[in-house]
Amino acid sequence: MSQPQAATTDRDHGFVKALGSIDALFIGFGAMIGFGWVVLTGEWLSGAGTMGAILAFVVGGIIMCFVGTVYSELVAAMPHAGGEHNYLIRAMGPQVSLFGSWAITGGYISVVMFEAVAVPKTALYLFPDLEFVKLWTIADFDVYLTWALVGTVTAIIISWINIRGVKVASLVQTFVVSFLIIVALMLLAGGLVGGEAANAEPLFTGGGSGFIAVVAVVPFLFVGFDVIPQSAEEINLPPAKIGKLVVASVLMAITFYVIIIWMTSLAMPASELATHDLVTADALTAMFNSAIWGKLVIAGGLAGIITSWNAFLMGSSRLMWAMAVAGMIPAWFGKLHPRYRTPVNSILFIGALSALAPFLGSAALGWIVDAGSPAIVIAYFLVSVAFLVLRKREPAMDRPLRIGGRGNSGFAIGVISAVLTLILFVLYLPITPVSAQLAWQSWAMFGLWLIIGIVFMFRLPRGVKAGPNAENELLAKVKALRGK
Repeated sequence: MSQPQAATTDRDHGFVKALGSIDALFIGFGAMIGFGWVVLTGEWLSGAGTMGAILAFVVGGIIMCFVGTVYSELVAAMPHAGGEHNYLIRAMGPQVSLFGSWAITGGYISVVMFEAVAVPKTALYLFPDLEFVKLWTIADFDVYLTWALVGTVTAIIISWINIRGVKVASLVQTFVVSFLIIVALMLLAGGLVGGEAANAEPLFTGGGSGFIAVVAVVPFLFVGFDVIPQSAEEINLPPAKIGKLVVASVLMAITFYVIIIWMTSLAMPASELATHDLVTADALTAMFNSAIWGKLVIAGGLAGIITSWNAFLMGSSRLMWAMAVAGMIPAWFGKLHPRYRTPVNSILFIGALSALAPFLGSAALGWIVDAGSPAIVIAYFLVSVAFLVLRKREPAMDRPLRIGGRGNSGFAIGVISAVLTLILFVLYLPITPVSAQLAWQSWAMFGLWLIIGIVFMFRLPRGVKAGPNAENELLAKVKALRGK
């Protein structure tokens, strides 16, 4: 059996190791908690019933635990910025690495753009007189200058925070996630004190189709645990502990969503759910008999937007930096800020896209997230395959956190992860009765982003084989072609 060759890539890229356990955990957890729990809980309860919705989230969370477990071994073995880029280039070579990394980068950027539109939409609930100076109408939604500027200004602030350094960004993340946890605890207290068990009926509704409909959306609400590997070079912890934090963040998200669904169901009868736009907010209002508590939930939703936005900006900028440093995309994206040691140009590029997104109006929310979700699942599938390839081809590779022990249990986990993510991707294709129905705008965004990635992929030098030194060999060929 041949021993794997030691990698010689210089990994001292100049990042500052400023993140501890709580910082990293809250980055992953915060990325998974956006605004969906505020606006979609009523649909989950109406579609599957209280226990049906809870079980759907547990099942969906288990799927993400399999994927997260695969990530945990890989990030412990290769704790480098760029996450997927490192795993894929070692297992399957530069072309597949670029395709997978570009796909998940597009997914991350779609979340950042989504949050930039969600901020003014949320602000409108708190400040109904926000809309002045009508600009245009897109998909029957009137876009107002003042409304759009709320998202644009927030984009500038979040980008500035991320440029200032990962520690500053993580402090913001920790503070806002702590507020989110307080909101969840308030909802738990409200349910235990002011909720009625009879309101949780029916426990199941909608049959199998109702349950599956909720399961189908759950994994995409859990996107974000994989942001932790993107910042691995900035986490000041042993590699094995970084891997464990990935799975811990998924378990925290499962707990959060279960509490939200369960306590909301206790607040009002199922027959009243359809009459409320923001069921979770109205639930806390009803249980404490005061509108101020509903405002607190809206503020929690806004906090969820900020944590998700902040985390995905971290992840996407590190991925673009990693691809640029490897010579896969223009070197401009690989510049680090001379003082703050952050990927400044990548942050500026993504920040500019998010600053423009609000001017597309509220209709862009659905288009953007639906365009990014299948791209993310493609990357999850490829990472699962990479895990299996490395287990077979490099059995002696240093694995500080080897899942499943020394037997074949770990390989079985990888197989399950690959199969489940493949099934999730198939659900997006319009080929089954239960397939997701994406708008043509979503397919256009998804296709355009992948086409750009494929163009970059075919521009890569040929003849670089997968392995621990693949990035060194690729970079040497790229420099030779550029005459350096």
